[in-house]
Amino acid sequence: MSEPSPMKTLECANGAIPEQVFDAAEPVCLQGLVRDWPAVRQCSKSIADAAGYLSSFWREDPLTVYAGDSSINGRIFYNSDFTGFNFISGKATLPQVLDKLAESGREDRLTTLYVGSTPVDKWLPGFRAQNDVKLPTDDALASFWLGNQTRVSAHYDFPDNVACVVAGERRFTLFPPEQIDNLYVGPVDRTPSGQAISLVDVSEPDLDRFPKYAEAVKHAKSAVLGPGDAIFIPSMWWHHVESRDPFNLLINYWWCTSPDFMGSPGTALMHAILALRDLPPRQRRIWQGVFDHYVFDADASVYEHIPEAGRGCLAPLDATKAKQLHADLLNRLNR
Repeated sequence: MSEPSPMKTLECANGAIPEQVFDAAEPVCLQGLVRDWPAVRQCSKSIADAAGYLSSFWREDPLTVYAGDSSINGRIFYNSDFTGFNFISGKATLPQVLDKLAESGREDRLTTLYVGSTPVDKWLPGFRAQNDVKLPTDDALASFWLGNQTRVSAHYDFPDNVACVVAGERRFTLFPPEQIDNLYVGPVDRTPSGQAISLVDVSEPDLDRFPKYAEAVKHAKSAVLGPGDAIFIPSMWWHHVESRDPFNLLINYWWCTSPDFMGSPGTALMHAILALRDLPPRQRRIWQGVFDHYVFDADASVYEHIPEAGRGCLAPLDATKAKQLHADLLNRLNR
């Protein structure tokens, strides 16, 4: 089996992201982007230094923590029969999590601890006044990811993403959106952390069970990031993240270029599964053409023959029209 190819790397010594990165169709490694963050300096020294620095921002709200025994070897995943997961979820304070990470770092084989996707501004207010990056939008969602040696299965996110490594070393393996068929994606309605994941263990792929994964790897990109490095992950790119050290901290930023009033494509997918997928093949093909006409290939020809007052949702949406459409959808779903 081939290995992923190295991803494009840019040196960002001045802490600024080149504008062309935000239009990139492939992931880009941003070497040294946040090396001057105070958080990188403090959190890369020791867990004790990290605890002192992070606790200065924490405001006592408990965190959601995933914990697994040594048998899962850091992999956040399902249990053996997919009726649940291979970890338990609970609440803990930030000092409790940091104490446990310091304790597990002294074990021969680490017990998995993972705090994922926790909004920075709510749980660490003031952190971004000292540690932040400039993005093409002012309303990006900043989150932190904290834990020890973990493996997060390949998944995609709809927003664009800049992820900044504050402490520890992380290996990113990324796959283009069109490789979805070769990644053996698991359930979409019951997931470990909100997004559907690949069932392939990227660290130890089983090609007997998942033979098409060999084709996905041919198109994959990878990079190993250390403290101070960052990565731009375009919308919908699948990414597997392996945290390699006893203490890891990452800050990421998600943002969408589409207006806030637009609905979630993931919700539309679930409704399509409900309403379309199990139709007879002939009807599915017809509806595929309907969707191409109204959605995927849509242009002004869809509505320009209708008097303007009667175009409804066929015309380009604004906040008012989107609100009306949302209300209509709710009424239809509740019938």
